Amino acid sequence: MSIRVRINGVEKELDVDPEMPLLWALRDVLGLTGTKYGCGQALCGACTVHLDGQTVRACVTPIRRADGHSVTTIEGLSPDGNHPLQRAWVDLGVPQCGFCQAGQLMCAAALLEKKPKPTDAEIDHSLAGNLCRCGTYTRIRAAVKKAAGMSGE
Repeated sequence: MSIRVRINGVEKELDVDPEMPLLWALRDVLGLTGTKYGCGQALCGACTVHLDGQTVRACVTPIRRADGHSVTTIEGLSPDGNHPLQRAWVDLGVPQCGFCQAGQLMCAAALLEKKPKPTDAEIDHSLAGNLCRCGTYTRIRAAVKKAAGMSGE
C-alpha cells in the first residue's frame, strides 16, 4: 500500500506495510534518526512527533494514520536548530545523555503552540509523559520558560 505523507514539509510517498509503526518509517525508511526508540509501548515519550500539530508516540502509531497528513519530527522543528526551544536547551545546558530530548522538545513545542506563556503546572502537565532518566526536569522547565519569553522576538 502506498502511503502519502508530508514529512517536515516535504511530500513523501512510501510503499510500506500500513501497520508499520511511524517510528520505523521515519528512522529506517526515511533516515530521520532524531526520533528515538525508547520503550516501544508509548510510555517514555522518546519517540514523540507531531501529527497535524498534535503530539503522538511514533512507536505505536501505525503509518496508515499519517496517510494524507503532516508529520513533524525533531529535524523539522527548525532546519538550522534555531528554534527558541532549541536555543534555550543549549543556553541552559538541559541535556545530559540527551536520549529523551527530541521527545521533550517536541512536546514542549506543541505546548508553546497552544499556550505561548505556560505556567509551571502547565509545563509539568504537558511534559509529564516524557521520562528523563537523567532527571533534568528542572532545567527542561526552565528552558521552556526561557523559550516562551523569547516568543515573538
